[in-house]
Amino acid sequence: MASSRSYLDFILEQLRDLDDISYKPMMGEFIIYYRGKIVGGIYDDRFLVKDIKSARRIMPEAELTLPYEGAKKMLVVDNVDNPEFLKELFNATYDELPKPKKR
Repeated sequence: MASSRSYLDFILEQLRDLDDISYKPMMGEFIIYYRGKIVGGIYDDRFLVKDIKSARRIMPEAELTLPYEGAKKMLVVDNVDNPEFLKELFNATYDELPKPKKR
């Protein structure tokens, strides 16, 4: 099932207080970037972030799930209605996220 543009718009609105948020559509889903680094994405109208230590510290009870067949498991963000929480999550995880690969 592909993700809806309306769910992407909702998530982008929740992230409005962060600078340099971008996204790329990919096979019916959306990859979310923060200051050039991949934070996670929207898969089947679920907001998922990379499974990294800093994200687990902020969301210790988060469910791990596959975004799609063959991918690494990611953390489900349940608190998408709270822009302050999302801002904290993105800022806390930024330094731990891998740098973009050079092409």
